[in-house]
Amino acid sequence: MRAKRSDRNHIIYTIVGPEGCYVGVTAKTETTVLKSVRARIAKHFYRAKTETKTWMLCELLRSYASKDDIDVRVLEIVRGKAAAHAREREIIRELNPFYNTDKRGV
Repeated sequence: MRAKRSDRNHIIYTIVGPEGCYVGVTAKTETTVLKSVRARIAKHFYRAKTETKTWMLCELLRSYASKDDIDVRVLEIVRGKAAAHAREREIIRELNPFYNTDKRGV
């Protein structure tokens, strides 16, 4: 059995809303960076629409008719999972994004 890769590229992205932004990270799992981010956004959108979470990000995403209406921007591409998550926490500290409600480790 092959060991799971730990050195793949990860994408730090932001979802922009009227009150501010949300910062997230995802692995590059698709053929392009944008496709990978769009796949992650689709998961966020699906979860917001099907669950009753009161998280600010879910509330924002529920206000959109389609996932295509969501303003997503790629901030950085980082090699390695640990490095990407560490960088995400740094960016969250710098930007203090409105829609990130879980700020553990920040």
